[in-house]
Amino acid sequence: MTQPVRAERSSTWTPRRGLTAGPAVGGRLLVADSWLVRDGRVRALDRHRERFLRACGECGGPPLRQLLDFWQDMTAALPRTGEWFPRVELAAGSGELRLLLRSAPPLDSEVCLWAAGQPDRRTAPRYKGPDLDALARVRRRAAVEGAQEAVLTTPSGVVLEASTASVLWWEEDTLCLPAPQLPVLAGVTGGLIQERALRSGIRVTLRERTVAELDGREVWLVNALHGIRPVTGWAGGPMRAAPAVRAPEWRKWLDEVMEPLPGA
Repeated sequence: MTQPVRAERSSTWTPRRGLTAGPAVGGRLLVADSWLVRDGRVRALDRHRERFLRACGECGGPPLRQLLDFWQDMTAALPRTGEWFPRVELAAGSGELRLLLRSAPPLDSEVCLWAAGQPDRRTAPRYKGPDLDALARVRRRAAVEGAQEAVLTTPSGVVLEASTASVLWWEEDTLCLPAPQLPVLAGVTGGLIQERALRSGIRVTLRERTVAELDGREVWLVNALHGIRPVTGWAGGPMRAAPAVRAPEWRKWLDEVMEPLPGA
């Protein structure tokens, strides 16, 4: 079957000219952030902004005023129709700010996970951007094993996150996630889910589990693109996926919290 062609165009931002279309000329990615835009609606864009601004500040990026101006121009440039997966970028060396506007890939409602935990070899696990190429290689390796995603682990085998998503799971009626002192990215969508759980009186706890200890549990991969993808299969091992009994209602709620882009 022929795959649909995905649109992609890059723009570079400068204080005087704003966004200018053209290929990126800066260095490797120092910071990046991305989210789903569906017909001019987006989920928790303010949280993506704060994460991007904070990371740029911690990495010695441009002054805050320039970052805010870039964000305003970038937001105005986002399409108000169709499905898109834009990425904002800060380049190392040049300090170049960029917008990569991409049409969204097909969205998945479930995922098959590679049962073999992969040692975490990221150089900057708390920042999105520097390790995207390395994480893409992990996903390609998982695909060889018949899976769409792989789990990163500590040297002792403790689950951290997947190559593009946070890992959450359920133990009885408790929502579980890795402890924040572990080298994990602060997930925007995962944060929304935790807050809703607490508001609803659901117990949320931090636990250290190996991949094998997720056997037979309802496991979710969570990110800004797909929302919640329950793990419905494991590849490369005798792992069992529990029925995704909670995921449909939570996926519906995530769709409902999408809000219009500013100016939409």
